Amino acid sequence: MTEDLIFGTTTLALIGGLVLLIVILWVIPVRLWVEAISAGARVGIGYLVGMRLRKVNPPAVVRPLIWATKAGLDLNLGDLEAHYLAGGQVDRVVRALISADKANIDLSFQQAAAIDLAGRNVFEAVQVSVNPKVITTPRVAAMARDGIQLIAMARVTVRANINRLVGGAGEETILARVGEGIVSSIGSSDSHKAVLENPDSISKTVLSRGLDSGTAFEILSIDIADVDVGKNIGAELQTDQAEADKRVAQARAEERRAMAVALEQENRAKVQEMRARLVEAEAQVPLAIAEAFKEGNLGIMDYMKYRNIQSDTSMRDAIAGTDDSPQGRSSGAHSDS
Repeated sequence: MTEDLIFGTTTLALIGGLVLLIVILWVIPVRLWVEAISAGARVGIGYLVGMRLRKVNPPAVVRPLIWATKAGLDLNLGDLEAHYLAGGQVDRVVRALISADKANIDLSFQQAAAIDLAGRNVFEAVQVSVNPKVITTPRVAAMARDGIQLIAMARVTVRANINRLVGGAGEETILARVGEGIVSSIGSSDSHKAVLENPDSISKTVLSRGLDSGTAFEILSIDIADVDVGKNIGAELQTDQAEADKRVAQARAEERRAMAVALEQENRAKVQEMRARLVEAEAQVPLAIAEAFKEGNLGIMDYMKYRNIQSDTSMRDAIAGTDDSPQGRSSGAHSDS
């Protein structure tokens, strides 16, 4: 019983000691301290413990310091820790400083840290500064003065400007300005053939405008990669204008026709009214004759002469092919009605 108790106590002591050793090794990164000392970086064991207490990951700060020391850069451990606590990428900043130093680019730690905290990839910026980057613009459509559409695509070679990375415009601004310059250059050309013959005139015109001002890049060259002929926009516009003029003319002609039809109907109404009045007046003639007989103002011989004259007039109208007799007019009025 005593031996079992002693064995259990010993086992617990060993486990406790092992756990304590692991905790100590975690709090005191001895291996990392040895790496720093062997690389020549000045890091104290107490400073590493303090980093643990400040909730700083020691390898994320010390290993970049080791890289910088081996590359011949003199960086302060406190500055690296402060940049880590500010939310920056310490390893990216140190790699950018090493690359800039090897390429003879003047870049300080404060400047690199500011670029990194601004949200830009400072290491990539240094690489682009050393090795220029080619940006391909989307297809830009523009119309020359002769009405022919041209579709151009350009390749822009840019180099990062370290001094303007903070606050400078990005690639989108470069592409927008180059596209605007291409449209302006093609639009000022008298003929699309001139552009097709000398596409380099576009790049020269665009490059001379200083499109990289206020951006984080420096434009080295603008090369026109492709120029295609598009639609004949001038002819399409003329066709659309002619179609619009045709519709306007048709609308005006329809308006005049409607007015003519209305006028004709009005004239017909007036003729019908006049014929109705004529028939009404002719209907009064027999009544007037009867009244004249009754009052003695018209004799039988006078009436016979009137009938003879009327018959003679009807015969002449029949021979002439017209029928202007009162009976003919009455029958015509009835037929029209």
